[in-house]
Formats: sequence, structure tokens, C-alpha cells
Amino acid sequence: MLQTTIRRLQTSLKRWVLLTIAVGTFMALWGASPAIAADLDAGKRIFSANCAACHAGGNNVVAREKNLKKEALEQFEMNSLEAIQTQVTKGKGMMPAFGNKLSADDITNVASYVLDQAEKGW
Repeated sequence: MLQTTIRRLQTSLKRWVLLTIAVGTFMALWGASPAIAADLDAGKRIFSANCAACHAGGNNVVAREKNLKKEALEQFEMNSLEAIQTQVTKGKGMMPAFGNKLSADDITNVASYVLDQAEKGW
């Protein structure tokens, strides 16, 4: 009876390992991006509450050329989740830092929202 239970556990464990490998392979092949993993609805709310005053519609009322459109993000090397997270956290130039105001998850969500909107053309 003990051997039967052990065999069942081994079979269950093997299935779990295979399922984990299959999901990992699927994610790697389909290129799951951080923007998909983040909560874009939360990012939109955070953006509306904290960023839209200066960046409505992906624009920049302070420095027009440094907007949040795809081309500008690429030009200024801000077209990655990490770059935007750093900018939001630490601030730069006229942009204030939000690292003490927003949680790490909030910053990830808003950065993902910005990248998603840039891809869609705002």
C-alpha cells in the first residue's frame, strides 16, 4: 500500500514538472512581455492620477520632444520597462521622483502602461 502511494506521488510530481516545463516553453516561444504580466488597468489609473497633467495623450507639456510616443522613447533610450521604471522612481530634470509616493508594483504597472500605449500610438 505504501509503495502504491509513493508511485502515485511520483506520477503526480512528474506531471507537475512536465506541465511547468510546457508552460515555461510556451512563454519563451510566445515572448511574454512584462507589459502583459503587469496590471495595465492599474497602470492607467496611476498614470491618470500622477502623470497625465504633464503627459496627457503621451505628450510632454514641459519638453515637447521628450514625449511618451514610441519614436521619442526609442530616441532617448527610454523604450524599456527598466528605463521607465528608473525615470519614474528617481525622476530627472523637471520630472519629479515618484519612488517615495508609488509602490514598486505601481511603478511597474505605470511603466508597462506607458510602453503599451506607446506601441498602440496613444
